[in-house]
Amino acid sequence: MVDTLTKDGALVDKADFPGMLTEDGKPWHYLDSAASAQKPQAVIDAMSRALGKDYATVHRGVYSRSAQMTLGYEAARKRVADFIGAASQDEIVFVRGATEGINLVAESWGGANLKAGDRIVLSVLEHHSNIVPWQLLAQRTGASIDVCPITQDGRIDLDALERMLTPKHKIVALAHLSNVLGSRLDARRAADLAHSVGAKLLLDGCQAAPREPLDMQALGCDFYVFSAHKLYGPTGIGVLWAHEALLQAMPPWQGGGAMIDKVSFEGTTYAPAPQRFEAGTPMITEAIALHAALDYLADIGIDRIREHEASLVRTLRSELARIQGVRVFGPDDALGIVSFELPGVHPHDLGTILDEEDVAIRAGHHCCQPLMDHLGVPATARASFGVYSDEADIAALMRGIDRTLKIFA
Repeated sequence: MVDTLTKDGALVDKADFPGMLTEDGKPWHYLDSAASAQKPQAVIDAMSRALGKDYATVHRGVYSRSAQMTLGYEAARKRVADFIGAASQDEIVFVRGATEGINLVAESWGGANLKAGDRIVLSVLEHHSNIVPWQLLAQRTGASIDVCPITQDGRIDLDALERMLTPKHKIVALAHLSNVLGSRLDARRAADLAHSVGAKLLLDGCQAAPREPLDMQALGCDFYVFSAHKLYGPTGIGVLWAHEALLQAMPPWQGGGAMIDKVSFEGTTYAPAPQRFEAGTPMITEAIALHAALDYLADIGIDRIREHEASLVRTLRSELARIQGVRVFGPDDALGIVSFELPGVHPHDLGTILDEEDVAIRAGHHCCQPLMDHLGVPATARASFGVYSDEADIAALMRGIDRTLKIFA
C-alpha cells in the first residue's frame, strides 16, 4: 500500500490486488465493487495461512494449535467490534453474510415478537435480501408490510416515514446506503422515528460498511448487518450486530454444536449470545481473513476511502452528463455508486461491449426489482468504485460507452 494517491489517483497500488489484471496481464477496469470487492494480497495470504500451517478447529480442542486458532477467531470478533464501534465483542454474531443476518433477525426476534395485526416498514429501494425475509415472516405471523417511498433524488423519504409510523409498527428495516442509487440514509433520524413508536430499526449496511465510518452508538439502530466480501474480505462470512441485551433475549434460530449449554433427550439449554446463534463449525478461516481486511482498510482510513469514492462519483456523473438523453439515477452526493441508462441501449448490451474493452460493470436489476419498477426501467448499468479505482477506470468506461453509442446509433 501507499500513503498517497497513485499517479492515476487510486488510494492503493493496484498490484496489491492480484485480481486487477486480465489473463494476458492487461489492466482490468473493475467497476463492480458494490457486488463484491477484489481482495488484497494481505487478505489472501492471511486466509492461505489459516487454511494451511495454522489450521485447526476452534472452541473444542485442548491442543495448542486449536487454542491458538480459537484466539485468532475471537480476535477477529473483537476487531469487528472495534471497526463498527460496538460496546462489546459479545454483540458480534458471525453469519454467512448479510442475507443470513437479516433472516436470523426475522426468524428469531421477529418470530418471538410479531403477531397478526403488527406491521413492518421497508422502503422502495431495498435489496431483495431486506424484503423477502420480512415477507416470509409476515406470511407466518399475519403481520403486514408497509413500503416507505423515496424522494425524487432517490433517498428514503423520512418525512413520509414519520407520517406512516404507528404503534402497530414493530420493525423498520432500511438500507444504510442504496446499492443502486448510492444514496445515504440519515440513520440517526430513522432510529429516532422508529423508537418514537416503540419499533426496532434494522440497517442493511452492506454498501455503507466499506465506505462509511461506523459507530453503532451514534447510529442508534437496533440491528446492523454487513458482508465481508464487499469489505475486501472473503465470501461466506458476514456480521450481525445487535445490543447485547437484545441478543440475549432472542431465542436460537438454528440448532447444533457450539450453540448449546447442555443437551439431553429431556431438554436442551443454550449458550449465551453470540454463541447461541453460531451453530456448527464456524467460518474459521474466513474470520481470520476478515480481520486482515479490516486491518488493511484501517491502514488506508475509511474517511479517505469515502472522500476518494465520492470524488470518483462526481467525475463520472459529470462525464455522463455530457451524453444527450442519458439518465443518471440517485443524488449528486451518492457514495461509491453510479447507476445510469443510455438512450437506446439495454444495460446488458452495454455490459457485454464493455467486457470486450476489459471494463467490468454490473447490468441488471441489482436485486432491487421493486426499485426498477419505481424508476420505470427493466434494469440499469451500474459502475461502483473501490479503493483501487481511479481516473483511468472512468476513462476506459467512457471509451467503451462512446463505442457502444456508435454501434447503436
